[in-house]
Amino acid sequence: MARIAGVNIPTNKRVHIALTYVHGIGRKIALDILAKAGIGGGTQFPRVNELSEDELAKIREIIDAEHKVEGELRRDVSTNIKRLMDMRSYRGLRHRAKLPVRGQRTSTNARTRKGPAVAIAGKKMNTK
Repeated sequence: MARIAGVNIPTNKRVHIALTYVHGIGRKIALDILAKAGIGGGTQFPRVNELSEDELAKIREIIDAEHKVEGELRRDVSTNIKRLMDMRSYRGLRHRAKLPVRGQRTSTNARTRKGPAVAIAGKKMNTK
């Protein structure tokens, strides 16, 4: 099992897909990393179990040198959110209240962020 940036990546998948299992690496960055490492060309990419140790080492070196991934990236994101909350910016207040941050409506949607709907007692009125 190949281990990159502290993550076990699946061995039976193609390399450019398997690299996306690392937090902070998407399809585009995975393709850029493989181009710099000289692995795969055009549309054909080998599977992870077909890579040699030298190729895996090259990929690890490129990721360590040029990209923020996993714990370091998660720590940066959380400190950025904490900074917004501490300075009481609008976005920070939205994070603190656990409401959508990026301008979405909340009167009807936003159930993922707000949690399940809670019934209000006595809301329904009888018209008899």
